[in-house]
Parts: sequence; C-alpha cells; structure tokens
Amino acid sequence: MGAAKANIGKGGGRKSVISPDGVSTMVSSRPRVDSALVKALARAFRWRRLLEAGVYATIDEMAAAEKINASYVCRVLRLTLLAPDTVDAILHGRQPAEMTLAGLMRPFPVGWGQQFMMRNFTTGLAHGSSSQPCRESWDSPS
Repeated sequence: MGAAKANIGKGGGRKSVISPDGVSTMVSSRPRVDSALVKALARAFRWRRLLEAGVYATIDEMAAAEKINASYVCRVLRLTLLAPDTVDAILHGRQPAEMTLAGLMRPFPVGWGQQFMMRNFTTGLAHGSSSQPCRESWDSPS
C-alpha cells in the first residue's frame, strides 16, 4: 500500500485540507478579527482608565452609570490582565480559532507566563467561579 495523501479542495472561497483520515481542516490565508473580542478589549481598557482616573470610585458605581451588571463589568475588566502579546494577537486577528470571548470571560491566570503555559488557555481555563471572581483578580493581581 502507498502512503496516504491529503486532498486540497476549494469551497466557498476558502481552501480546505482533507487529511487521510477524512477530517477537513480549513486553511485561512488572512487574519480573522473577532469583533466581539476587540470590542470587549476596548471596553475593558476604557473602563480601567475611568477607574484609574477616579471618574468612578468603584466597579459597582461604574456598572450603575453604564446600566449594566457589575459582575459583567468585572469579567470584562479582567481582560486588561491578558499578556500584551495576546492582546496584540486579538487586535490583529491572529488569535487561535479556539479563543473566544466566552472562554476569556472565565477566570484565567493573571501571570503572563502562566497564561502561555496553560494548555487550555484559549478554551476555558478554570471551571467554577467564586461569588465575586473579578474583584479578587482586579484588587490583587499576583
């Protein structure tokens, strides 16, 4: 028997590689900017600036002014703790396909080295949460 070969096909303007076991893998030649992730990052850094400037004294005060849930504000603010390389990758659409806003809204290590060492960083690091998950991360980054 000869070696199995992969087939390359084109469908819908995208190239896909069909591996010998029949699994299709999409190949993208351009970055895939996730507008939801970019918008959440922009919000996170804006809110952090507002807190640091003293416009709002607390997360609860900011959430009330923005008319959104304080828990959501906490989870979004946590995105400011992402490693600069990760933020840059998201802004330029170079993040892994598995990296989603939902996955990043879950608790993750605040240490940049730890973020990259985690195998499942992009898909949901920690299962479970405390009653106020972001306050711990925001108030005392380790």
